[in-house]
Amino acid sequence: MGGSQASRARVARRIATAAAYGGGGLGLLGVGLAGLLLTESRLAVRAIGLLEGDPPRADGVYGEAFADPADRRAPLVLAFLGDSTAAGLGVQRAQETPGALLAAGLASVAERRVRLVNVARSGARSSDLARQVEAVLPARPEVAVVMIGANDVTRHAPAARSVRELGEAVGRLVSAGCRVVVGTCPDLGTIKPVRPPLRWVARRVSRQLAAAQTIAVVEAGGRTVSLGSLLGPEFAARPELFAADRYHPSAQGYATAAMALLPSLCAVLELWPQDVPAAGAAAEPQAVLPMAMAAAAAAGRSGTEVSAAGPENGTWRWATLKQRFRLALPGSEEAGAAVPAEGPEPRAGASANSHPEADDAGATKR
Repeated sequence: MGGSQASRARVARRIATAAAYGGGGLGLLGVGLAGLLLTESRLAVRAIGLLEGDPPRADGVYGEAFADPADRRAPLVLAFLGDSTAAGLGVQRAQETPGALLAAGLASVAERRVRLVNVARSGARSSDLARQVEAVLPARPEVAVVMIGANDVTRHAPAARSVRELGEAVGRLVSAGCRVVVGTCPDLGTIKPVRPPLRWVARRVSRQLAAAQTIAVVEAGGRTVSLGSLLGPEFAARPELFAADRYHPSAQGYATAAMALLPSLCAVLELWPQDVPAAGAAAEPQAVLPMAMAAAAAAGRSGTEVSAAGPENGTWRWATLKQRFRLALPGSEEAGAAVPAEGPEPRAGASANSHPEADDAGATKR
């Protein structure tokens, strides 16, 4: 394991441990940086600007065209919780939001209607998840997607408390019979208006939080997908993937992020093929690592899924990292084609060295 990943693993385990035992004050930054970062963050906010209005509402039933007319089952309920990324801030049409994209994608794979219930709100932090869980439970969701973390970083919420709040929310959903996939904190060091040294610190802090989130989510019974620097250099080279504020994704950006989440969403519902690939077909690369090492590797490797591999003394100590092949969304130019995960992939049985650090490229934003 590389030095930065080993360090991130140690910090992630400390944060997760503090969260488990009720700690709320464990921070990620040295006090000496506070004044400088406060000034830098104010300048970044001015440079980024604000998007006006609310994201379009996308709640409803998707996939009538994919469902068997003889299927009398009620629609599968997909819940969306989290912040402005989960809500879809930055797009103009409901069908461009990540919730609608994933509802349509899930319906196409399941060949069943899917009802989307989205309670995500712009500006939400992990502390808002308890209210969102309360709001969504009456709908009895069978699967939920949570996208949270960026506002915890930008508003300097104590990391251990944020991780504990996320873990508790996942635990409540799982206890209610809902399967959960969490898109972890994006790499905020990739936002172009954010300048060094804030960019370097933002990258470190957001990756550490993402790693700690992974530990808490997997131990609560969910699985995670790293949103990190999703798309790598593609975001930096293609400004159309950003919305007007150069911070949130555009419709194309959300579609690419949804493509990374869809395979894990299908897998958690046992809709993803688990059999041995046909002759000549590549298997989805995976590795089994100790939990903290897996979480750290995923935080630096966009699109990586982390799920539990097995308990030790009643606690989940091992995790499976998997780079799933991405499915194109219904209606896209690549519909029906499998899109490989970006960059080099881990080999079965590989160590964390199979997950090199992501480069200084663009990311899916809050």
